[in-house]
Amino acid sequence: MSALDLAALTVGARVQHELMVRSREDKVTKNGDPFAVLQLGNASGQISANVWKEQLPFLEGVKAGSVVQVIGAVESYQGRRQLKITAPLRVVAASAVNIDEFLPRVSVDAAKLWETVDKWRREMRSRQLRAAVDLFFGDDAFRVKFERAPGAPRGHHAQIGGLLMHVVEVGTIARASAKTMRGDVDLVTAGALLHDIGKVETYSITAAGFDYTQGGFLLQHIVLGSLMLDRRLRTLPEGTLSEAQELELQHFIQSHHGIQEHGAAVRPMTLEAELLHWADQSSANGNNFNDAMEDPELFPGSEEFSVKKSWRLDRKVWRRQHEW
Repeated sequence: MSALDLAALTVGARVQHELMVRSREDKVTKNGDPFAVLQLGNASGQISANVWKEQLPFLEGVKAGSVVQVIGAVESYQGRRQLKITAPLRVVAASAVNIDEFLPRVSVDAAKLWETVDKWRREMRSRQLRAAVDLFFGDDAFRVKFERAPGAPRGHHAQIGGLLMHVVEVGTIARASAKTMRGDVDLVTAGALLHDIGKVETYSITAAGFDYTQGGFLLQHIVLGSLMLDRRLRTLPEGTLSEAQELELQHFIQSHHGIQEHGAAVRPMTLEAELLHWADQSSANGNNFNDAMEDPELFPGSEEFSVKKSWRLDRKVWRRQHEW
């Protein structure tokens, strides 16, 4: 059976496919009746399902991370698409499941993204910058983890390969900005490649989707990234980088969120750090807008304006009806 495109489902569509249970919440109505809310998904997206008291026996053995055979139909509930389950969910044996088939993945070939990263590395004229970048991007074991990591558990680039795609977008934007503003292209490239290394240790990939690791919950990616950089810098021969050079690389990580209210330790204090911050914002919000345009919860039909705010953008968005 071909994979189900959840984003393309319309009200009335029938579903008889395997989906992953991203989450299960057991709740109680105002009248005291039990019910459950499931988030079901695959690589194309996800859809919710309210399972009322009478159908709760359908969920025997079902928990977050389960892959289940679903039979039901898409309906509209309070203005949103929802899946109405019409038969008991059959749990598929874990040994028969490849979880990557049920998790969202970037559409760009990872090999093409790596070609860009490696070209930037080869072009670096500064041996100190190249040495620092190669501590991570010259390490095959790190590259495997980096290529799989999402850019976030929910939100921008929340896909397998999302982090690699985000970093290439950030680097492309930052390099163009540095050329325009007479900045150091190699330096801002190093900042782009290193700024989110902490996400490799911040996010986990499980059968239920993307989540935070223990370190991610406790420290988040900026702190983890600085710790990772410091550990690897200590492995370089003494004198490879000066103390000031090491601090500047750390500054990219610590300042790339722009302001303290958004998680930065300090505001950017160099041209290259400022350009990196705005390149990071451009990649994140550009991804948010692209996803919003294709979100059936925001545009269930042919609406010009989204039916509600995008939680990622905190605003309604406009889908133009004309061509240029």
